[in-house]
Amino acid sequence: MEEVIKTQQLTKYYSKTKETEPALAGVDLTVKTGELYGLVGPDGAGKTTLLRILATVMEPTSGSAHLAELDVIKQPEKIRARLGYMPQSFSLYPDLSVLENLRFFADINGVPRERQKTRIDELLDFARLTDFTKRRSENLSGGMRKKLALACALVHEPEILLLDEPTTGVDPVSRRELWQLLTKVIHQGVTVLVSTPYMDEAERCKTVSILYRGRLLITGSPNELEKQMPFRIVEVKARPRRILRAVADQTEGVLSWRAVGDRLRLSVSDSSKVLPKLEESLKREGADISILREARIVMEDVFIHLVEKQEVQA
Repeated sequence: MEEVIKTQQLTKYYSKTKETEPALAGVDLTVKTGELYGLVGPDGAGKTTLLRILATVMEPTSGSAHLAELDVIKQPEKIRARLGYMPQSFSLYPDLSVLENLRFFADINGVPRERQKTRIDELLDFARLTDFTKRRSENLSGGMRKKLALACALVHEPEILLLDEPTTGVDPVSRRELWQLLTKVIHQGVTVLVSTPYMDEAERCKTVSILYRGRLLITGSPNELEKQMPFRIVEVKARPRRILRAVADQTEGVLSWRAVGDRLRLSVSDSSKVLPKLEESLKREGADISILREARIVMEDVFIHLVEKQEVQA
């Protein structure tokens, strides 16, 4: 597959003296045509900075970035014609209706007048906003505003779509609807690079990169990343909880644990050895065990492991 986004040693300092840590430090990123690529990291990791550079909103301090073989510094206008960009705070005009916002963004993105009506009708249907064309955007729900923002970013039929945490701040139903729309966009052949703080969304991506303090820690498919982890996961539900926590702390082979809902997820060195030890200790302490099993490693486990490892090394 062709490379449509490529960065090499991309670095960004916000301080001219370079005395502070860089927002980006030598980032090498490759996104292939038609790919859904996820960018994951905590607040301050550099996700927004990276997307702004790719969107030609800001320039890097050093390194290079190309979209569709166009240089972000030398050819920004050509890139913008082929790019849709939805920042975290996409600037819809609150006093304009849904239809007026779409017409406005169609105009500023150079969509020919003879194409506008058809394209806007397509997007209204796509985003399920056909019944709300006259509603001012300030009166839309958070989820509907996000869908309108996505439609505006797609109005000029871009080849590449950059999305900066598009589902942050919306309810679970709206999150699901937005991802259904993104799936349709991918099926239309658009390349999508999306940043997200949600690990369940990262699981949907073909390729994921984890960014931390401006550096890429790891890149691969969710399945590849999960297989690379040097631990297994054991899931336990038992009462009383204080006994469960105490046993988890004291059992040999338990590397770490975290509470998820009403159970603990334990990172262990060898589940075949740890499971019987946990069962024996919990029963000896009089705990009531309802769940004790090996569980699948998921992206949240990968993310927590890598970030904690970096913080220990810092």
